[in-house]
Amino acid sequence: MTAAGGVRLDYDGPVATVTLDRPDVLNSQTPQMWQALRDIGRTLRGDVRVVVVRGAGRAFSAGLDRGFASSLLDSTASPLADLSSDECAALIAQFQEAFTWLARPDLISVAAVHGPAVGAGFQLALACDVRVLADDARLRMAEVTLGLVPDLGGTRRLVELVGYSRALEICVTGRWIDAAESERIGLANLVVPAAELGPAVTDLAAAVLAGPRDAVIEIKALLTGAIDRSPAAQLRAEREAQTRRIRDLAGLDE
Repeated sequence: MTAAGGVRLDYDGPVATVTLDRPDVLNSQTPQMWQALRDIGRTLRGDVRVVVVRGAGRAFSAGLDRGFASSLLDSTASPLADLSSDECAALIAQFQEAFTWLARPDLISVAAVHGPAVGAGFQLALACDVRVLADDARLRMAEVTLGLVPDLGGTRRLVELVGYSRALEICVTGRWIDAAESERIGLANLVVPAAELGPAVTDLAAAVLAGPRDAVIEIKALLTGAIDRSPAAQLRAEREAQTRRIRDLAGLDE
């Protein structure tokens, strides 16, 4: 086990579990946590195939740390106050790296969500490939209540999952979404009783690991690129991926 910046990393063979570990403040997020998450993405062991993201205590993550959020909105104390527009955007790009590595083509990432997942917490769950929710989970894109926008990769993913109109409504109202609605509209892959969240995630990881790694990687690449490809290009991508798999399984060299 390693821990830094309010984040804990544990390995169990090819499964890495990343735990937001500030339970006293409902795992509210800070730049230090984002640095720790970014470092985990850069140094993850090469044999890892599944990454589980979870929160310690009563929540997945209550969003931005209150002190950090308040400082952003205080022109005299903001860490962004002395930055140019380009410098501010570059800093946000660093924050985004804490989330975007979870979409790596060689990994399947699973968010194990219980309790509130608000703002940055919601976006962290969206950054994962799959979301398993406890029945007490509650999601909220609350940035609008601070006069801010979701900026950690959540907007595209939300539109992909629920469509433009519903994503817009979720973001501009900042309303709560319970577990049942999350499953109904496609945010949750699975909803289970809170006591069964850990076992359900363990079973899902085992099912992923049962498939050959190279086949899983090819399938993820096909699916993640499908939206941006034309139908003809998607068919070509399928043909090329299948050819690689057949040749690999047959032991043929390129």
